[in-house]
Amino acid sequence: MSAPRFYCTPPITYDDTFELPTEAAHHAIRVLRLRVNDPVQIFDGEGNAFDATLSEIIGKKVVLGNLKRCPEDFQSSLHIILAHSMCSSEKMDWVMQKATELGAAEIQPVQTQRSVARLTSERAEKRVEHWRAVTIAACEQSGRNTLPEVGLPIEYSELLTQMRNDSGGKFILDPEGSTRLQQQAQLKGGVTLLVGPEGGFSSEEILMARQVGFVPIQLGRCVLRTETAALAGIAALQTLWGDFN
Repeated sequence: MSAPRFYCTPPITYDDTFELPTEAAHHAIRVLRLRVNDPVQIFDGEGNAFDATLSEIIGKKVVLGNLKRCPEDFQSSLHIILAHSMCSSEKMDWVMQKATELGAAEIQPVQTQRSVARLTSERAEKRVEHWRAVTIAACEQSGRNTLPEVGLPIEYSELLTQMRNDSGGKFILDPEGSTRLQQQAQLKGGVTLLVGPEGGFSSEEILMARQVGFVPIQLGRCVLRTETAALAGIAALQTLWGDFN
């Protein structure tokens, strides 16, 4: 069984010992019931991780010792940007969690014509904080040491403007698309996967995406739910050109 992992805000600096942040310490002793001499791992979300041993528990304080830098970083070899249309909060949480586990480097929420959720700027900032916590927990569970970048929700037209001159692969999921991922040329660099909301993209949005270089892709014959389509798409990309290859 792998050692429990805890995210710690960078930079991780230590001499002979390191004190866990308050929230991580609470989780270690109150939830996981760890004891002195139990092995743990800490990481900073920027690719750095350390194996350690729980050396002291003093009240609510947890002190680690025997810190040793881990040489491995499980960052995906394929830089995947998931541009996902805003959907219900539960589904967005699911997408954030699973996309992190599958290796997405960036997750960009997008406001589309049929998005069921629309956030004010204040609510959007709070929602991003929540999503970041979801991705942190996913990294702790999966062994990933680098947090994905989670952007503030942006309008569909703004996303397409940003992507106009992007030289990486650009795919938009479309149940009526005429091509499949496996028919595409070998990717050089990163890839952006654009996924629609519960009601799908409008024909106008598909056309707009095609005008800036997005290729409409069909994932099989079945119409997938928005959260399923995102994860199936990432898994397919990883299988063809990334870590699953």
